[in-house]
Amino acid sequence: MKHSQPSKFKYLALLLIISAILFFGLDLFLGSVDIPFKNIFSILFGNATEKESWKIIIFQSRLPKAIAATLCGGALSVCGLQMQTLFRNPLAGPYILGISSGAGLGVAIFVMGLSFLGISSIGFTANSGIIISSILGSFGVLAILLSIINRLKDIMTVLILGIMIGSVITAIIGIIQYFSQDAQLKSFIMWTMGSLSSITSNELMLLAPIVIVGLILSFITSKNLNAYLLGESYAKSLGVNIKQSRIVIILITSVLTGSITAYCGPIGFIGIVIPHLARIISNSSDHRILIPLSILLGINVLLIADIISQLPGLDQSLPINSITSVRGIPFIIWIILKNKKIKNLN
Repeated sequence: MKHSQPSKFKYLALLLIISAILFFGLDLFLGSVDIPFKNIFSILFGNATEKESWKIIIFQSRLPKAIAATLCGGALSVCGLQMQTLFRNPLAGPYILGISSGAGLGVAIFVMGLSFLGISSIGFTANSGIIISSILGSFGVLAILLSIINRLKDIMTVLILGIMIGSVITAIIGIIQYFSQDAQLKSFIMWTMGSLSSITSNELMLLAPIVIVGLILSFITSKNLNAYLLGESYAKSLGVNIKQSRIVIILITSVLTGSITAYCGPIGFIGIVIPHLARIISNSSDHRILIPLSILLGINVLLIADIISQLPGLDQSLPINSITSVRGIPFIIWIILKNKKIKNLN
């Protein structure tokens, strides 16, 4: 029986890897411009193609977007898993500590500043100031949390504090929006909808190492996360430094969430839903299994969401955040009802 779990995980992982490759290829194939599949392969392998414009579309638009979906799906899923374990809360996600709200505040201040300078329109997604302001906003919230986390004995207090910070920041953003000009307000609203298509190849060269290192560090924390499942007292008996582990986990989550949000905007529900799917499919609570499984599931789900958002056959596309919300909300309702039934049975 002990050997069946790793064997089951290997089959699941292989199946998800194959499906991710298929969805990745489909994401490259679909778009407003019809490019034959054989030509896509020729372009990717550096061979000659019928139209030079096809090469530009693949390398400057579709390929970066598909890679961004892969990075976002994996990073946000692991962030959600870590938060749910750390706070022992099934509804905890990568935005629960207000990190995403901090990124939004940084962007709002940046856009508002441009408005005061009399700049009516900008290349919003291409401007490096958006990235810098978003990351600074994320780390601003992180700095507040880290400055008080060592004084708190109850980790749930940190969760409540994060929700309160997020609420205050949302109110501040609302005030900034009220005084902003139409062009800047529209740009900010578009950013809040989330987009994978705005990221460039140069930005991916920075984002990819951050995400990869963050995911590796997350896997290294598997032992501590497993110990957390049995309570802090048990974790201490295993030699786990509780306060240090909290800071490391929150730091990893903040960097991953902040960098993804900076480049792609806030993408909701992936971090809440995917960890639950991983637990259901694997029937395991071992983070050595859940972390890689969550990464693979997140990649698949976000690639599917990106494919759906393109409205295949039409020239229009939907915000990626709308797709993840529509698919995620019913699952959240199911989680709440399931937990309520469990409590009633007890």
